[in-house]
Amino acid sequence: MIDLMSKKNYFFGISLIIILAGIIGLIINGLNYDIQFQGGTIIQFEMSDDNFDANEIGTQLRDMLNKKVTPQKLQTFNPQDENEKINILMLKVPSDDTLTDTEINNVDELLKEKYGAKGIQQTQSVQPFIASEIKKNGVKAVFVASLLIILYIWWRFSTMSGLPAAIMALIALAHDALVMFSAYAIFKIPMNESFIAAVLTILGYSLNDTIVVYDRIRENSNRMRKAPLDELVNTSIIQSLSRTVNTSVTTLLAIIIVYIFAAVNNIQSIKEFAFPLIIGLISGTYSSIFIASPLWMMWRQHKARERVVAR
Repeated sequence: MIDLMSKKNYFFGISLIIILAGIIGLIINGLNYDIQFQGGTIIQFEMSDDNFDANEIGTQLRDMLNKKVTPQKLQTFNPQDENEKINILMLKVPSDDTLTDTEINNVDELLKEKYGAKGIQQTQSVQPFIASEIKKNGVKAVFVASLLIILYIWWRFSTMSGLPAAIMALIALAHDALVMFSAYAIFKIPMNESFIAAVLTILGYSLNDTIVVYDRIRENSNRMRKAPLDELVNTSIIQSLSRTVNTSVTTLLAIIIVYIFAAVNNIQSIKEFAFPLIIGLISGTYSSIFIASPLWMMWRQHKARERVVAR
């Protein structure tokens, strides 16, 4: 049998390297807040064809509006004709205030005159105070979910030191959130309401995997009373490994297919949601096996040494 517990420091090291890479990415790139978290305006224009230079348009609009403008070329299918694609230019203008109607009309006139735009397809504006409120509510949602997780695991695994087990599971969930945060920083993924949805999804998935391993440890505690703690945890992880990996791979394949579909059809919103989910699924599977259970084992061993010293 593979002795995973003897290699626990290597597993901790891998996680630390990934999180450090995220910190470096954050320092270099900063956070790419979308307007939902920053405030501003998004405008989508239907273009006559795809022969336009988005960067050139962005430069002209930055000079005209004296504001940061992020242009992006998109394509979508015509709902009336599946064989026809619609060319979209999406403009993101994050600022302390939304664009006025006059500014939007000026942008519309410029694009129609110089680039043959057919007109505005969609406009979305978010006031900065609303963006701040969305961020606060997102943090509250994560906090409430974490608190409920602690209470549930504390009650569910009271026979194996429930509170420490809950805390170690929470540390593993924090690990997953940090890994996803690192992915957003390194790959410059726009951070919007999808970030909160992705984090909560992964927290639930990772917790499910952790509970599976904890359940096996609790069951084996009665069968392996005389076995050392590291052997008990190692055996429990090995026994639940195939189930955890099979479930994760199946889920991962589905998300990868969604991401490929979005990439082929240039559906940016789905790509920005699916890619962090892929990272989070891998991290959640990893942490439930190589973070939560080894940490719980180390805590129990520490308490055992304290009792020996006290005697």
